[in-house]
Amino acid sequence: MNGLMMDSQLTITTIMKHADRIHRNSEIVSVTGDNPRHRYTYADAFRRVRQLANALQNCGFKPGDRIATLAWNDHRHFELYYAISCSGQICHTINPRLFAEQIDFIINHAEDQWVFTDPMFVPLLEGLKESLPTVKGFVVLTDAANMPSSSLENVHCYETFIADQADTFEWPDLDENTASSMCYTSGTTGNPKGVVYSHRSTVLHSIVGSLPDVMSLSGDDVIMPIVPMFHVNAWGTAYNGPMVGCKLVFPGPKMADGETLTQLINNEKVNYSLGVPTVWLALVDYLNTTGETVETLKRVVAGGSACPLSLMKSMDKYGVYMHVGWGMTEMSPLGSYNKPMGWMKDCTEEEKDAYRIRAGRIVYGVEMKIVDADNNSLPWDGIASGLLLVKGPWVCNGYYRLEDQPALDSDGWFDTGDMASIDEYGYVVITDRVKDVIKSGGEWISSIDVENAAMSHPHVQESAVIGVADPKWTERPLLIVIPAVGVTPDKDSILASLEGKIAKWWIPGDCVFVDEIPHTATGKISKKDLREQFKDYSY
Repeated sequence: MNGLMMDSQLTITTIMKHADRIHRNSEIVSVTGDNPRHRYTYADAFRRVRQLANALQNCGFKPGDRIATLAWNDHRHFELYYAISCSGQICHTINPRLFAEQIDFIINHAEDQWVFTDPMFVPLLEGLKESLPTVKGFVVLTDAANMPSSSLENVHCYETFIADQADTFEWPDLDENTASSMCYTSGTTGNPKGVVYSHRSTVLHSIVGSLPDVMSLSGDDVIMPIVPMFHVNAWGTAYNGPMVGCKLVFPGPKMADGETLTQLINNEKVNYSLGVPTVWLALVDYLNTTGETVETLKRVVAGGSACPLSLMKSMDKYGVYMHVGWGMTEMSPLGSYNKPMGWMKDCTEEEKDAYRIRAGRIVYGVEMKIVDADNNSLPWDGIASGLLLVKGPWVCNGYYRLEDQPALDSDGWFDTGDMASIDEYGYVVITDRVKDVIKSGGEWISSIDVENAAMSHPHVQESAVIGVADPKWTERPLLIVIPAVGVTPDKDSILASLEGKIAKWWIPGDCVFVDEIPHTATGKISKKDLREQFKDYSY
C-alpha cells in the first residue's frame, strides 16, 4: 500500500519559485569588480535569472549540456546557478585557483559548451583557447563599461547578453534526479574527478543544512558565504539562503581581505559566515592589528581543513563562536556539524574544548561507519580509529565519465580516504587522511592532532606536520611552522609546549621555520608538496 500523497518533485526550481514569491524582498549584497557594493532583492535576482534563461535558450542549449563558470561569489554567479540548473543544463563551477593544466583538463573532460568568466580570468582562458574544442562561446561577467578587450572568439558582455531578454520564462518540468551541477575534486592525487549533483540531492542537502542542529538558518539571518561558490556550491548556502529567506552577502574577489570582510560584516549586519580556517586567521589578524570589532557576527563555521583550538579562542575574544563542519566534494559536502549538546554547558572548559575541535555530529541523512584494514566495523567508543565510510542521498555513487573507477565498495559505501573515530553521541574525530597519517615504529601518529597542539603556542601562526624517513622508526613527525608576526620563535620552546597535550612519542624530533606553507586550491595544507619539499630532510 502506498501513501496518498502528491508526487511533487524536489528540484532547485522549487527553491527559486518559493524565494521569489515568499522572500522576494530579502537582499543580496555583492562586491564585484565593477561595483564595490551591488545591492538588490531576491525579486530582482530572479527576474534577471529569467532573462538569463531566455538568453541561454536562444543559444540553443540542450538538456544536460554543461555550462562552466569561472567566477567569485557575487550576484551574477548566483543568477547562473539558478538559470542554468532550472533550465535543465548543468552548472559546472570551476576553481580558478587550479593550475591552468588542470582547468584545461576539467573543461575538456566535462565537455563544457560555454564558459561564463569573471574579467580577471579572461587572460587565463585566452591562454587555453586553442585547446578547448568543445567551448563555443564565452560570457564575461561585467557590464559594457568594464568589458575587457579579448582575443577570445564569440565573447559577450554579461549585461548585454541578458539586457534585451524577456523577464518571463516557462521553466521545464524536471525530474528530481536530473543532474543540476558539477564540481571537480581538487586533484591532489591524479587528475581531478567530476562529481555530479542532482536536483533531489541538492534540495535534501539544503533542508538538512538549515536545521537547528546544523546551520540553524532563518529569514532573520544575514549570512556571508566566504567559502567560494566554485567549491561545492559554497557549501550549499546559495540554496539554503533562498530556501529560508536569508539576506546574502557575497564578498566577490575580496574573500581573503580582512578589511573588506570587516566592513561587510559591520555595514550589512552579518551574523553568520562560512569559510576555511585561513580566512578566519586573516580576519583575526586584521582585527588584532586595527582594534576594530565585528559586533553583529555571532557564529561562523570553519571547514575544509582542521581548525586549531587557538583560532577558536581568538574568535571567542570578539564574541564569535566558531563551529566546525566536515564533508567532501563527493558529499555535497555536508557530513557532520559541530554544535554543542545541551548537557555540555555543565562540562569543564577542558572537556568543552575537547569537543569543540571535533568534526561534529553526524547529520540526518548521512550514515557513517569506521572499519579496520580487513573491513571489519569498529565500535563507536571515541577510541577506535579506522577508515571512514559514508552513505546518503547526497553522497556520490560514481565519478563523471570514470565508470572504470568505482567510487563505492561492494556494499555501497563510499570510501572517504579519512581515518576517523566516532563516539557514542555520533561525534566524529578526523584523525588524518589515510595518505597523511604517520606510521612510526608500527604505531599511527595523527598529524592533525600534532598540528592543533602546536597552534596553541603564541609564536605559531600556522603549522603543518609530515612524516620523514627515519632509520630506526621508519617515519618520524616533522613540525613545520610559520612564525607569528613580530616574534623570534624558539623551536625548543614550541616542541616543549607539546608535552602533556599529545602522547610523548608523538612529539616531533625537530621543528623547522618557513615563510610559507603550501595550500591546495581549496585552502587545505598541501602535504604532498611539503613531502616533496622536505624529501631529503634527515634528523
